[in-house]
Amino acid sequence: MPRIQLTLPPDKAAGVFADFVRAWHTKDSFILDFSAYTDPAVRDDNADDIVQQSAVVSRVRIPPAQVFELMKALEQQLSAWETENKGK
Repeated sequence: MPRIQLTLPPDKAAGVFADFVRAWHTKDSFILDFSAYTDPAVRDDNADDIVQQSAVVSRVRIPPAQVFELMKALEQQLSAWETENKGK
């Protein structure tokens, strides 16, 4: 397997804040829409629901084969985070 060297452009280094993600798929890819809440939640009187406005800050398309690798990487990072933050 080749070694992959990532380049992070300076304008992307800060990242974007997201507190919600919606995952969906097409025949060819999985799509992750990362979004951030923009307004306070309000009650929709017509539907008796609470509506939360959220703006997509980034959309990421992943080929199906990469989904498994992403899940493994997230599991590893979550385990490391839990170890580092025990008792805090």
